[in-house]
Amino acid sequence: MAEVELTEDTLVVHVRGMDRIFALTSRLEIPLSHVLGAEADPEIGHPEWWKSLRFTATQIPWVVSAGTFYQEGERVFWDVHDPEKAVVLRLRDERYARLVIGVEDPPATVRAVQEALGEE
Repeated sequence: MAEVELTEDTLVVHVRGMDRIFALTSRLEIPLSHVLGAEADPEIGHPEWWKSLRFTATQIPWVVSAGTFYQEGERVFWDVHDPEKAVVLRLRDERYARLVIGVEDPPATVRAVQEALGEE
């Protein structure tokens, strides 16, 4: 699971627990000006292993997807155990086109990101 921290001009994703090992990272820092939006997506599921290339990622089908995946021509960071708790953060001008992360409270996380972006 991940935690999102918002500062005045930065979105920081803290990767927690064993996911740091699975994803080969413990923190992602993105300028808020590069965040296009956030949405809760309980239907996202895990990446389909036959349709995704895994670079520095761990995938145990239906259990965990963590790390860097190449999907539909885009680099996407995943850290998801329970797809019902997934939040998708769309980015621009970053290494990743999207961050797909599992959080404790998806609606609250989406609301916090939207408020930080001034999208209330």
